[in-house]
Amino acid sequence: MARKEPAADAANPGRLKQIALTYKMTRRADKKIGLVLAAIGIVTLGVFLAIGFLIGHPIYLGILGFLLAFLAMAIVFGRRAERAAFGQMEGQPGAAAAVLDNIGRGWTTTPAVAINRSQDVVHRAVGKAGIVLVAEGNPNRVKSLLAAEKKKMARIVADVPVHDVIVGTGEGQVELKKLRTTLLKFPRVLTGPQVTATTDRLRAMGDLMSNMPLPKGPMPKGMRLPKGGPKAR
Repeated sequence: MARKEPAADAANPGRLKQIALTYKMTRRADKKIGLVLAAIGIVTLGVFLAIGFLIGHPIYLGILGFLLAFLAMAIVFGRRAERAAFGQMEGQPGAAAAVLDNIGRGWTTTPAVAINRSQDVVHRAVGKAGIVLVAEGNPNRVKSLLAAEKKKMARIVADVPVHDVIVGTGEGQVELKKLRTTLLKFPRVLTGPQVTATTDRLRAMGDLMSNMPLPKGPMPKGMRLPKGGPKAR
């Protein structure tokens, strides 16, 4: 027990520091965050105190109001902090991958499954909705990346639905802050074991392709593969 107490005490300053840093980051993008949180706390506490005086229990309602005011402030702060973070990440390379990494349980994400010289990139997420290809970059260029990746998926997992999403603010695109919600809205058509099987098949195929000792580009004339082929691992 003596060892656990110092560890818990050391964790508290870390959490407080993290909250403070999050608040500073949010305040840079949302100047009114302090006033909004204060107003929510004061109004919530004031309403419960008023009800407490009316029914003759100001102490009980005051304590309840304080707890609910703190909860309301935490919820609003979390949402506005998330909005501020998305605002700062919008348009940054790899922002979609960061969102996919935090999509939640039941999803397996693989960043940068396809990329071109212009740094347009396609990420892959696998869940009960099937396979979702998420592209970020120039809308005209990523369409060819998506088409090539969908053909690859059709060869590997033909029985699994494949969706595609382009992250951006233009017509037909999905804003970064709505990416997680968009994926969660896709209809669930796979069971847990099917999701696992699909993920394993894609992972195995990816490992096989990355480990093949073949040179890039066309094979020179007269060149033959060594007998026996690549050794199985």
